[in-house]
Amino acid sequence: MVLHLSTFHLEGGAGVAATRLHRALVKAGIESEMLVPSSLLEEDNVTSLAENKWDSRVAWGRFVAERLYFLPQEKDKSIRFAFSPAEVGADVSQHPLVERANIIHLHWINFGFLSINSLSKLFSLGKPVVWTLHDMWTFTGGCHYSRGCNHYLNHCCYCPFLAKPDQYDISFSQFEFKKDLYDQTRLALISPSLWLDKTVKTAALTKHLHSLNIPNCIDTAIFKPLNTAEIRAKLQLPANKRFILFVGANTQDPRKGFNFFREAMALLRKDFDDLEVLILGKARAIAFDEFPVPVHYLGKITRTEDLINAYNAVDLIVVPSLEDNLPNTIMEAMACAIPAVGFATGGIPEMIDHQVNGYVSENRSAASLAEGISWIIQNNSNGDLSSNAREKVLNTYSEHIIAEKYRILYQSMLNE
Repeated sequence: MVLHLSTFHLEGGAGVAATRLHRALVKAGIESEMLVPSSLLEEDNVTSLAENKWDSRVAWGRFVAERLYFLPQEKDKSIRFAFSPAEVGADVSQHPLVERANIIHLHWINFGFLSINSLSKLFSLGKPVVWTLHDMWTFTGGCHYSRGCNHYLNHCCYCPFLAKPDQYDISFSQFEFKKDLYDQTRLALISPSLWLDKTVKTAALTKHLHSLNIPNCIDTAIFKPLNTAEIRAKLQLPANKRFILFVGANTQDPRKGFNFFREAMALLRKDFDDLEVLILGKARAIAFDEFPVPVHYLGKITRTEDLINAYNAVDLIVVPSLEDNLPNTIMEAMACAIPAVGFATGGIPEMIDHQVNGYVSENRSAASLAEGISWIIQNNSNGDLSSNAREKVLNTYSEHIIAEKYRILYQSMLNE
């Protein structure tokens, strides 16, 4: 049995990706279970540590304790959730599912779910461990994305995320703890993107470990093209406009590149008088003040059906992330036959085949982003880009393809 450990069930990109893999494995006939701190939705083969209100409060308390530990050390509030010290976590090593598991499969496990000490107890069980990386935390001294810092290539210290960087700061100590931890068990590191896999192979903590690239997966029977006119009518959107989609978990997060998107739309306004944007995610109303084109804000969407409708209401999606692994948003949009525009960073160029199913823009260039949007508008009148986008997902990210890759990996680790 494979047991997936994830901080989130169906929340956040990492939680969604973990759950999709778990479901794909079950469909493929692989015995798969999932253990999460708490869940708002009951699902077969998904177990929550929080079985009652008290347990939920304890889980929340671990999250609060983790953040309070880091609070006096953070440089400023902009990086509050960009660094995880992994000081507080639950001990799941004696949980019945852990005891029954043949393979422990880790995903994103921060925010008070598993600490370094929790991981050490898990690793000491001697069971094979697969770890799907959803960001850079596994091989850094605590940051989830390094924002240009390359200390992880040698040894983390003088961390730019901290208020008082020092040779022996908490990034140094976490780095040391991880170095000892990774020598304890059979460990395979899986990167959804080739970019992250290449980084794993150069990072000081992980370059000697078994690592490979296996993308995330998606259910292409659910995420599929629908009738655009019907969806727009349902969402009360004008039928005669060109719609561009921006999806950000938080539009205020600089890593999501919302300001580049805004600037690109300002550049395009003079060439197209029928552009409007659809925006999903957490945002403050002030973010759309004086936006260069009309905005339709749908807020944070949690229902899959609503998300699929949003994709099918637009002409293209723009993902101007400044750092990213293998964004679910691009995969979801392309599965719905929606071309994508994104910066040449992280795993984005692996998903978007330039001028085949979308457009890869020069990193951090609003002008290049605008050029990409314009190119898709002018070159997708026959729907070829849309068809190619759907085809890319079917051939690369379908559930059965990814489940089989993991089946081979699990078997090889059990045979060692």
